[in-house]
Amino acid sequence: MQDAIARFHLDPELLASTAEGRHNFLNRIKGVCETAGMRVELVPNDAGTRRASADLEGYDLFHMDPPTHDRALTVRRVYHYPFWAIEPHAERWRWRVAQTAFPGAAPGARRFADYWRERLFGAVRPARGGYVYVPLQGRIRDHRSFQTAAPIDMIHAVLRQDPKRNVIATLHPSEEYDQADLRALEKLDWAEPRLSIQTGEMHRHLLACDYVVTENSSAAFNGFFFHKPCVLFARIDFHHIAANVAALGEDEAFRQVRDMQPDYDGYIHWFWQVMSINAGRPEADARIAEALRRGGWPV
Repeated sequence: MQDAIARFHLDPELLASTAEGRHNFLNRIKGVCETAGMRVELVPNDAGTRRASADLEGYDLFHMDPPTHDRALTVRRVYHYPFWAIEPHAERWRWRVAQTAFPGAAPGARRFADYWRERLFGAVRPARGGYVYVPLQGRIRDHRSFQTAAPIDMIHAVLRQDPKRNVIATLHPSEEYDQADLRALEKLDWAEPRLSIQTGEMHRHLLACDYVVTENSSAAFNGFFFHKPCVLFARIDFHHIAANVAALGEDEAFRQVRDMQPDYDGYIHWFWQVMSINAGRPEADARIAEALRRGGWPV
């Protein structure tokens, strides 16, 4: 174990903050490894180092990038700080939480959810404004392998399945869309009087919408804090209390979402406090060690 090397592949900002001891979570992982006798190397995250890692002895940790071999893991924030995951897969729908059944609420769940709701979003007084909120991601016309439909077809499905409500589909403010995607959305917007294409403003729409429909946008997870049900058209880690088209079919998913009242607060507590690593908690080092051991690391 004294000879085991752990390479952390990090982009420049994370590399600097970890080297200077300023990144709480990555430095906690570093400390767990060093306590176990491993030697930690901080290396630049680039295609060359990722490619070479599979041929080197030791273990590799990638921030958000896919692991390149069976001794490698990925580390990624679980939607908001200070919650993290350390996993052998980059795809969230392959994570341990996605494969585990939600057991129901535990004591203190409501207090936990109330605390994080207030911290993240302030005073939340949601209403039902009579419309469906559809947060879009990228590649509007593409049907990717983890999706049940392309985003443009998902919008068609919402309009077809809910013929009375208005539909507000929003472009992600940080996404770059090609012109063909934008033209396809504009054409649909002109053809459908109930449809409006907007940009961003997640908080406002989560306060006012009746429910959320998305491929697998984190906006739907944030919607749980507003007690807003959702329909998912793609695989993701937070599928347990959603109307999942892949599991239910399109018709049944839309039938169920109108009356869904899952235990949002219990789910938030389980998803974050039980299944994720809270880097602000004193037990974080033990949880980090458990995750590394699940990935085969000698800690």
